[in-house]
Amino acid sequence: MKIRNVCLLGVVIMVLGYTSCKDDKRENKSINDNEPIIERIFETPLQKASFDTVIEGNPVKLFWLHNKNLSMAITNYGGRIVGLYVPDNNEKMTDVVIGRGSVDSYVKGPESYFGATIGRVGNRIAKGKFTLEGKEYSIVPNNNGNALHGGEKGFQDKVWDANQPNEYTLVLNYVSPDSEEGFPGNLNVKVTYSLTEDNAVKMEYGATTNKPTLVNLTNHAYFNLNGEGSGTILDHKLQIYADKFTPVDKGLIPTGEMVNVADTPFDFIEPHAIGERIDDDSEQLVFGGGYDHNYVLSGKRENDMNHVATVKGDKSGIVMDVYTKEPGVQFYSGNFMASENELKSGSRDDYRTAFCLETQHFPDAPNHPNFPSIILRPGEYYHTVSEYRFSIE
Repeated sequence: MKIRNVCLLGVVIMVLGYTSCKDDKRENKSINDNEPIIERIFETPLQKASFDTVIEGNPVKLFWLHNKNLSMAITNYGGRIVGLYVPDNNEKMTDVVIGRGSVDSYVKGPESYFGATIGRVGNRIAKGKFTLEGKEYSIVPNNNGNALHGGEKGFQDKVWDANQPNEYTLVLNYVSPDSEEGFPGNLNVKVTYSLTEDNAVKMEYGATTNKPTLVNLTNHAYFNLNGEGSGTILDHKLQIYADKFTPVDKGLIPTGEMVNVADTPFDFIEPHAIGERIDDDSEQLVFGGGYDHNYVLSGKRENDMNHVATVKGDKSGIVMDVYTKEPGVQFYSGNFMASENELKSGSRDDYRTAFCLETQHFPDAPNHPNFPSIILRPGEYYHTVSEYRFSIE
């Protein structure tokens, strides 16, 4: 069932430039001269003033994107999705991405990955070490002796150059210099976030380098399809279109195997509630404290992309379908959420109150020759696309 149009004032207006949100109201305006848009207002705790600052000489802002049905708030600090408003089955605009209410809370808070663009290399590299063209490189370990999500100060801590060409698109650029976090080569990265006509958040990634390097970009949005602050995600129904996953050791580093999900708690080929088997005594669930594993996508295709997963919020009726050109997806069930961060709604990031589906190449790929390669060389263009599409039931 398609999402119905909601929260529309039905007014097409012409504006000359960008105007800020009113406190506690969502008010869309155009970026470009003579750009016709539809204005829409709904309640939100997000205020642009809370994101209007300068970090290390670079301006930080909050940007709003919208189409007929969706509205999304993004900050160029970390290239992160701060909020995503989707109509539920009662036509209530529901914020399905958990996030924080100011730049300062992201900079100083204990959790730096909420909604962020992740790079250079998403997920884990064992002991932070890899060999590329005969030379060994070391990334400073930042997670139980391993390098996670690009090292100590990954892309989630960078201020990206931002350009908003229209009301539904934001283009982010960042140049990662040679040896940043230990990775070789100058890496020029472009990420385009857009809201599409078929009610999707589209993420298009591109990168070039002047030296052989590693690239594995993703987005780390934490979702709760019942809305931020609505409780756990354990009753969400999840279907993952993958018949294999990559098991891990105690440090959550892949063993190199690709194991069939059949007859295991990792089998989501048919829909299951996330919490249905999460506390089984499976060794893999014990290692992850729940689900924190990469799935090998099995070739269910649409428009040249893998259909990754379908998730339904049990209270809201909001359905999210995930698509990607990537070969894998990391499913994380919020096992390390510990109520340490106050969210924009005033609630906290309590245990298992959000999940992630991070489209990506496999963890620790450079140390497993049988995994799809994440090497990018000069003259090549890294390009990948992922989408989160929304509907209601």
